[in-house]
Amino acid sequence: MTDFSSIKADAKERMDKTLDSLKADFGSLRAGRAHISLLDGIMVEAYGSMTPLSQVGTISVPDARTLSVSVWDRSLAKAVEKAIMESDLGLNPVSDGQLIRIPIPPLSEERRKELLKVAGKYAENNKVAIRNIRRDALDEVKKLKKDNAISEDDEKRFENEIQKLTDDSIKKIDEMMSQKEKDIMQV
Repeated sequence: MTDFSSIKADAKERMDKTLDSLKADFGSLRAGRAHISLLDGIMVEAYGSMTPLSQVGTISVPDARTLSVSVWDRSLAKAVEKAIMESDLGLNPVSDGQLIRIPIPPLSEERRKELLKVAGKYAENNKVAIRNIRRDALDEVKKLKKDNAISEDDEKRFENEIQKLTDDSIKKIDEMMSQKEKDIMQV
């Protein structure tokens, strides 16, 4: 038999993981500055399988407008360059043997608006995830009530606590979105 404290702890943990996931999603959206997380989602065809870019070379940030990838195996340099060009990041890598430089162009107004839409989708998807976690927790509370493990007053109090957790998480998502919007629109 579960009790409310474990239901609440589980809901809080899942909501925190959702917020961490959103933070990672936002990190992959570039805001005109070079950051190694920008290349996180890029997969390279290496040795017959798709491999994350970070596993075939060292990614570094020589300056605010440039990324560089030092490929460990020279034979993979072309594949790395191709993977970066084919990503939807709008980057044009310049290969210099085993070192690939990636200049980060300033964002056009149009690209900024596209990035805002993507960020908005990420935020909305995470809000939906938070609401699903709330629904699961409320179902557990209703089950406790149905099994006569808690009173009606307790049920109401627990529902309010879960709603407060939900509201706090949604508020954090809105704050993160607002900050990301500022980053993206900053010229």
